[in-house]
Parts: sequence; C-alpha cells; structure tokens
Amino acid sequence: MLNAKISAIASYVPDDILDNDMLSRMVDTNDEWITTRVGIKERRILHEEGKGSGYLGIKAVEKLLHDYGVEADRIDLLICATSNPDYRFPSTASVIAHGCGLKNAYAYDIQAACAGFIVTLQAARAYIQAGLYKKILVVCAEKMSSMTDYQDRATCPLFGDAAAAVLVEPTEEELGIVDGEFHIDGSGLPNLLMKAGGSVKPASHDTVDAREHYIYQEGRVVYKHAVRDMLSSTLSVMKRNNLTVEEVDWLVPHQANLRIIEAVAGRTKIDPAKVLVNIQHYGNTSAASIPLCLDEFKSRLKKGDKVLMTAFGAGFTWGAMYLIWAFDTK
Repeated sequence: MLNAKISAIASYVPDDILDNDMLSRMVDTNDEWITTRVGIKERRILHEEGKGSGYLGIKAVEKLLHDYGVEADRIDLLICATSNPDYRFPSTASVIAHGCGLKNAYAYDIQAACAGFIVTLQAARAYIQAGLYKKILVVCAEKMSSMTDYQDRATCPLFGDAAAAVLVEPTEEELGIVDGEFHIDGSGLPNLLMKAGGSVKPASHDTVDAREHYIYQEGRVVYKHAVRDMLSSTLSVMKRNNLTVEEVDWLVPHQANLRIIEAVAGRTKIDPAKVLVNIQHYGNTSAASIPLCLDEFKSRLKKGDKVLMTAFGAGFTWGAMYLIWAFDTK
C-alpha cells in the first residue's frame, strides 16, 4: 500500500533575539520567574515592518528547496498551517507559493492552532494515499509576536516567531506516517482565543482600546487539558500500534511549556533522553514548534526511527501521530 513519508525538512527563525532580561525591561517579570514556570530563556522576533508569517514561510521553503535540490515546478500542493495569516484573505499559502515560484502548485491554509503541523501532515498523507498529489509541502508559519500583548506578563514570555517546512512524498517502503489520532472540544473556546477581529466581534475603537486583538489564555485550565489530552492521545496511538516505551526512539511534543512537556513525557515513562526539547531557545511557536524541533535535531534521526509527536492548541484541538523516519541526514 502506498504510504506518505517526510523526505525533506527545513526551518527558519528571525535573527533578532528577545531574551528574558530584555523582556523584564518591558514588563514586570524576570528571568527566574519565566524560567521556573515555562522553561523559556529566549525567543525570536520578526521586527521588519511589512513582513509577516508568509515571509517566514517563504524563507523556510526556499531553504528546503535549496538544501535538498528540489525543483519548485515539481511541487503539486502547498498547505500552510498558521494562526497568524498575513491577511484575512487571501491565504498565506498563496503568498508563500507565489514567493517561492511554485507555479504548478495549488495552495491553501489550515487553522488548527498549535496542533497545526500534525493535522496538516495527516491531510498531506491522505492526498498521497489517494494518489492525488506526489510532492506536497507542509509549511507551518507563525509570527506569534503579531498577536502577543507585551503588557501582559502572563502570556508575553511564551511566544516566538518561526516557520518550518517538510516535503511529503509517496513511498512503498514500510516507512513514513503510520497513524494519527485527532480530537476537538469546542467548549474550550473561552479559555484560549483572540476575542476580537473576527466576524463575531469585528475590529473597532472599543476592541482595540480593550486590547482584545491579542492572545487571551487562562493558563491553569489550558495546562490541565494539555497534559491530560496530549498524554491520552499519545498512549492511545502507542496502544493501537503495539508500541512499547522501549521501542519509541523519539517523542516530540509541542513546545508550549516545559512543565507540560515534562509532565506528558514523565507519565508516558519514555526515557527523558528520547524527548526532543528546544523551547528554551524559541518559546512557543505554535504550529511551527514540532517541525522546528525535528529540524534542529535531524542529525540525531536515523532512517527507521520510530517517532511520536503530540500537540494541543486552541479549539481545544489536540492529537498524536506516529511515523517512521524515512531518511538519514547527511
């Protein structure tokens, strides 16, 4: 049976670093407070005026095409996962496709918040297995700073800007995406959202004055659900595929909060050395966090490695995915 595999990966982060000491001069916080609560030391910020998530996505795709010698004209489809689109319309995927010269590709966006990478990867897998496309770019592009309130000490230390891209292709080998499980619970709406700017509450002087165009999060509620739901979906995928803890080579959780990562990993009883973590350098980059982490540690990944990924985001939306890594990084 035809399967879908990741055959290339690349990422991009802006040059500008916002570390905890710099943040403490902007809002009432400090390095110890941030580090002990969320494990973040610094994050990358895209400061250039007129550049958004699309720019980050273009840079990640250009790097992938260059590093792996992939011709732009051979890409059939580009799917962009983002919570920070350049515009309400058109799609950010269309901006990235045009910017990278993908003349033969269709492109569209997916909104699945911080679970965007695994949700979009599942869609790419379905297209491959159906035989509709052969070369699909999954791009996660997030200018999180665009909706971060730097007057809110509870949320502003959390987020950073980044993009990552993977190429998904068909394979007849016993490699690639094996299984995925996804869930949604709309009752989580009041706990994690941007209150204004959509059709329910369009932008106005009042919404701007009330600072309702930034991320609103009830941290304790989100933490509780994230730990429970990332853990349950990970264990479910392991059970369905008869995966023991010892057989798992890598666990790659969404990089939202180090305490969440440690709680989920600890309860799975997966060896901490097998848990990939880079949140200390980049913060929460939403949909980009898992592929950014995979790209950073790709030199450790070997063909045939069994990889588990899990994420939780606004919606509430969450899930887990199991794949067998398809290539050795040179």
